[in-house]
Amino acid sequence: MAVYTEVSNNELSAFLTAYDIGTLLSYKGIAEGVENSNFLLHTTGGYFILTLFEKRVNASDLPYFMGLMDHLFRHGVACPEPVHMRTGEILGTLAARPAAIVTFLDGIALSSPTTVQCEALGGGLANLHLAGLEFKGHRTNALTVSDWRPLFDRAGEGIGLIAPGLWQLIEDELGFLENSWPDNLPTGVIHADLFPDNVFFLDDSLAGFIDFYFSCNDILAYDIAICINAWCFDGDEKFCPERSRHLLKGYQNIRSLSNEEAEFLPILIRGAAIRFLLTRAYDWINTPKDAVVTLKKPHEYVNKLKFHQSIANINIYGVRNIEFGVGNGN
Repeated sequence: MAVYTEVSNNELSAFLTAYDIGTLLSYKGIAEGVENSNFLLHTTGGYFILTLFEKRVNASDLPYFMGLMDHLFRHGVACPEPVHMRTGEILGTLAARPAAIVTFLDGIALSSPTTVQCEALGGGLANLHLAGLEFKGHRTNALTVSDWRPLFDRAGEGIGLIAPGLWQLIEDELGFLENSWPDNLPTGVIHADLFPDNVFFLDDSLAGFIDFYFSCNDILAYDIAICINAWCFDGDEKFCPERSRHLLKGYQNIRSLSNEEAEFLPILIRGAAIRFLLTRAYDWINTPKDAVVTLKKPHEYVNKLKFHQSIANINIYGVRNIEFGVGNGN
């Protein structure tokens, strides 16, 4: 459970007096997530999500995260709305941590999405990208290709204890990606962490996106690459090409991909795999044993990376099925 900082009933009740959301009825920690402390609040005004931002999150980034959510909500993107205090501020302080409250989003996270749901995801992601073009804030991605080797170095010899040959696998892949990474593709706001537990559905309809605390400005197609890794493998870690094809179809129905974006998509997909392999491996090695958090195993992304390395024909991802120039914008 992602609760690093405990909050007392009295502390929380006092904190809520700055808002117009009623008085506290109950609250509990939320099991998902590994970065921050999250709580489900029940007040006389309804249900809300409280996030305490832990030390791993740079406090100077918080206005970007919260301002982006506010912007996206106002531009019709399905996501929670940040709750403003009576003073108009979004960010406060609770238990010596920066804190924010957002509205509760109805829906469920999926463990095994259908192709219809993957297509809805793709369309929602494209809407997010287009709405983000008007957002004035900027945040550089702190976990892009130039950051992976330093993270690898900080993980150190512990990488080799996770799986035999893993250190060399990562070393070789980093060399490939550093020499192959594109620098001229369209950029803008990306979610950067759009895993199934950060997307809610009501039946086949997309209910919304949550957890924008890795959001940044980077290559738009890299966000698609993250989603293909996160959504297009089944429970046995077998790639599901139909999911990928429908995800790309849904995206392409809203925003056109260029030929260059499609050409570099396999490299971006490998980059997304190494990024999550490295962060999971680092957390696996360094998270304190007494932390109340459910760690995500890095082994899943070892297998995904090896799969992507084996691909000789990029059509398996569904790239061939994209009709370039059909969507509404770049």
